Amino acid sequence: MHHHFGRLLSSGDGADVTFEVGGETFAAHRCVLAARSSVFMAELFGPMKENTDASVRIADMEAKVFKAMLHFIYTDSLPPMDDEQEVVVMAQHLLVAADTYNLERLKLVCVEKLCNHMDASTAATTLALAEQHSCCGLKDLCFKFPASPGNMLKAVVANDGFEHVRSSCPSVLKELVAKLTP
Repeated sequence: MHHHFGRLLSSGDGADVTFEVGGETFAAHRCVLAARSSVFMAELFGPMKENTDASVRIADMEAKVFKAMLHFIYTDSLPPMDDEQEVVVMAQHLLVAADTYNLERLKLVCVEKLCNHMDASTAATTLALAEQHSCCGLKDLCFKFPASPGNMLKAVVANDGFEHVRSSCPSVLKELVAKLTP
């Protein structure tokens, strides 16, 4: 069934809504989006319905992230990605999108990807995302990561993501220090 829906997305046959995202246009089907997301249901059919047009502009997401989110909505899988860094960056962006559009399964898939690809360069940014998007299991793993053998706290702290955590989630730093202090 997912293959059929994937072909439906690719062909655009029967599409009844378009999204303008980052200068690109994406054709989709209201009923498919609404079936997978309560947010799309409200935006396209319910009280949040802002637009009776068949076109919706999304300003707070990159086109490639929206395209990957649509792919997931239709096929229940992530699109193929070339390298580990691309997987991590896309999973971070899709986690935000999944939380925004109440796509719980996509959120779980992103959390799994982030857990499996965590390293010193991603741990701090992932911790901030886990805090901001209520991913308790991911947050716990981020707390354990610097204390794990072979993972140096200095490497995590030296990363730009740590500065982001410090400025956007200061309470998480207090929690981290409490967990790392014997």
